[in-house]
Amino acid sequence: MRRVLWFLPAILLLCVPLHAQTPEGKVLLPKMLSHSSAKTQAKTKPQSKGPAFAEWELYGGYSYLRANLNGTGSSFGLNGGTFSLTENLNSWFGGRFEFNAWGGTLKGTNVTAQDFTYGPVFSYRKFQKATLFADTTFGAMHVSRGYMEVSEPDTKFAMTAGGGIDYKMNKWAAIRVQGEYLMTNFLNTRQDNLQVTTGLVIYLGKKKKSTW
Repeated sequence: MRRVLWFLPAILLLCVPLHAQTPEGKVLLPKMLSHSSAKTQAKTKPQSKGPAFAEWELYGGYSYLRANLNGTGSSFGLNGGTFSLTENLNSWFGGRFEFNAWGGTLKGTNVTAQDFTYGPVFSYRKFQKATLFADTTFGAMHVSRGYMEVSEPDTKFAMTAGGGIDYKMNKWAAIRVQGEYLMTNFLNTRQDNLQVTTGLVIYLGKKKKSTW
């Protein structure tokens, strides 16, 4: 009989309900359970992330080339168009192919030039509306007769370095302004050029959340 009495406190403890109600009807949880629930919610709470970005960016617009800034002879300007395709591998790094084509008159001769380059692009996406980026690309530039006074069409190595800003209009499109230094080497002389572009960016593919 005494052994049964020893077990009574344990039996009563197990039978106590895990929660009780106050006179107002509020449910009270034991402190241990409430702390455990709070920790679980803290662990499962999703981390905040930055603005979404697209897997692909298709860009096209106007391009201006200011050529031969520091070379022999005077500098000159050509007008044309630009096109680029960017693949975003994550929120801050991707690869970009870029093509520009220009035309104009130089010393009474109609001249044309095209550059096609590829390289890495680094993006900064902490802002809701604006994305900043910097890139450096490598490729070639093809020019017609009369460009830099070359006697026949020629193609030489080209390198660009620069950056710009995309201002989002909505989740599908943005306005881009971009400026880049362009280095070429025609007639065995280095040319320092500047190309400036502006146009429309179209976002394609999956939308991903930025990890910023």
